[in-house]
Amino acid sequence: MAEFKHLVLVKFKDDVVVEDVLKGMEKLVSEMDTVKSFVWGQDIESMEMLRQGFTHAFLMTFSSKDDFTAFANHPNHVEFSTTFFDCDRKAILLDFPAITVKPAAA
Repeated sequence: MAEFKHLVLVKFKDDVVVEDVLKGMEKLVSEMDTVKSFVWGQDIESMEMLRQGFTHAFLMTFSSKDDFTAFANHPNHVEFSTTFFDCDRKAILLDFPAITVKPAAA
């Protein structure tokens, strides 16, 4: 079965302390066994017209869609999501089974 990905692109509100949001997200994923991996980054290369104001990307990997569903419905995630979406001006979420074309080198 393919891994399942949860991708979030965010444009934070101007008054948000992004570091506090990141600490909360790092705490959340560290407490959730269903999260196989978590990476995030801040865009520093794209031209504004291409990124359309989105500044941060968050990517979680799960072993299966069932693991993602368990994560998404967990009370800690539900609570964090409410806080997270109060901080963003705009967000895009994509949840998808991963199709590996070139696996990571060992």
